[in-house]
Amino acid sequence: QVQLVESGGGLVQPGGSQRLSCAARGVSFSVFIMGWYRQAPGKQRELVATITDTGYTNYALFAEGRFTISRENAKNMVHLQMNNLKPEDTAVYYCSGGGATMPNAYWGQGTQVTVSS
Repeated sequence: QVQLVESGGGLVQPGGSQRLSCAARGVSFSVFIMGWYRQAPGKQRELVATITDTGYTNYALFAEGRFTISRENAKNMVHLQMNNLKPEDTAVYYCSGGGATMPNAYWGQGTQVTVSS
């Protein structure tokens, strides 16, 4: 059974940092494309960043320069380091994973990040 489990969400002040992690179970993690998406209230889910099995990364414009996606294949984990957070970054953040033909085959349950003073 495939499971993606996010952790690390919470309340953070504007300008602060937060690190999200996603643990993958029951998958061939090392060959998966992994990604982070987010969904704010009343908005559609949007891409934050993706990382391929070879470490190639892709970021949404709002994430470039502030967020960093990384992966630890030996631990079946992917991380999202978020710096200089803004109130508009408040959202539920989701981990996704899958093979090249279906990169978003699997989703985690999401973790809430709230940026507020």
